[in-house]
Amino acid sequence: MTAAGGIAVKRGSIGAGVLWMSALALLLFWLPVVGPLVAGYVGGRKAGSAGRALVAAIVPGLILTISVGFLSTMLSGLPLIGILAGFGTLILLAGNIGPMLLGAVLGGFTA
Repeated sequence: MTAAGGIAVKRGSIGAGVLWMSALALLLFWLPVVGPLVAGYVGGRKAGSAGRALVAAIVPGLILTISVGFLSTMLSGLPLIGILAGFGTLILLAGNIGPMLLGAVLGGFTA
């Protein structure tokens, strides 16, 4: 993609969006709705488009859910405990994913 004057402009990436969303979500955890909204907006801008921003908002939650389920199973030795811990993490993340998705879409549209 080129801007006016023929200067090449680098589009965003899903990886950059995931990193920014994850880092800002961890830093702004103490702001219940505003924290995920800001993290989603900045990550959406870094992702470059609304579609990539949606993927970038969903990927960290899935990775965290799967890793908590796997690590809980590995540490406890009981697969049922790991599955329950993974679903518990998914439920906790569902409260933050709404504002993050909204911020990601807004950031992706303004990128």
